[in-house]
Amino acid sequence: MSGALQHGRILGGVVSTPHLDAALADYHGCLGLMVVEQGLLDADLAASWGCPKSAGARFATLQPASGAPCFIRLVEAVLPPDFTPTRTYGWAAYELTVQDVFGWPDRLQGSGFDIVGPPKALEGLPYFVPMQVTGRGREMIYLNEVADNTPTSDLPRAQSLVDHIFIVILATPDREASLGWFEKALKLDISSSYMLAYSMINNAFGLGSDYRTTITMVQKGRLPIVEVDDYPPQATGRPGDPDMLPPGNAMISLAVDDLDDLDDLGADFIVPPVRREGALYGGRRAATVRGLAGELIELIEIGR
Repeated sequence: MSGALQHGRILGGVVSTPHLDAALADYHGCLGLMVVEQGLLDADLAASWGCPKSAGARFATLQPASGAPCFIRLVEAVLPPDFTPTRTYGWAAYELTVQDVFGWPDRLQGSGFDIVGPPKALEGLPYFVPMQVTGRGREMIYLNEVADNTPTSDLPRAQSLVDHIFIVILATPDREASLGWFEKALKLDISSSYMLAYSMINNAFGLGSDYRTTITMVQKGRLPIVEVDDYPPQATGRPGDPDMLPPGNAMISLAVDDLDDLDDLGADFIVPPVRREGALYGGRRAATVRGLAGELIELIEIGR
């Protein structure tokens, strides 16, 4: 990931976690991400996300050692006891590009990460080798070692042991409708679709190993951004207080050229854009929208 920003680039992900200090031990102490900010979540920022009850929560912002302009924000929040990863609509996972994926099971020993999918190649997708873990907030994190570009996208090789988020996964009740919304409201491109036996989904719902899921990539040119997954009818909305950040993988941040242009296209902002300071924002304007699966997407303007 170069320092150059472009429309659609993933600038970060928010993780809701029940114990911030323990999560910091995992993300900083184990994954090696660097802490760049800590504090209490500002009420104005929480309101801009549509999550006013998250105001005052402890948070920490982390960045890869590579210096890539992509940040993970850990926000302390109560974990609903009935939240199970990969069974609800919304952000299902963040995919991070890493080095030496086969060495990560040993490195994770003693951490708060649980391995739910050991490193293995995916059927029909020889471009990277993923593994899957869940954190203390039951967030799903994919650690992916890139092998090559795909025919339709450029995949980033990690410049540090754990580098930046390069794909986010969305679970939706209507894949085609979500794809249309990304294309129209956010000016992104619809790319390749695949049908595969997706072990994370099959295991989460108790489906047979041969059950196949259709996934479609949302990109900007050759830049991969969102993997939109069809979820089985047993999936539900995400539990928790609707005025707080969702549990687990809570929100993503994307770079956009012009917020005013997106507003005209129907990206309905929760509150109007404002300029924000800090490592992630750098004085840029930001506003947040909800997608069709209820997912939170913070848009950070880079063209002004």
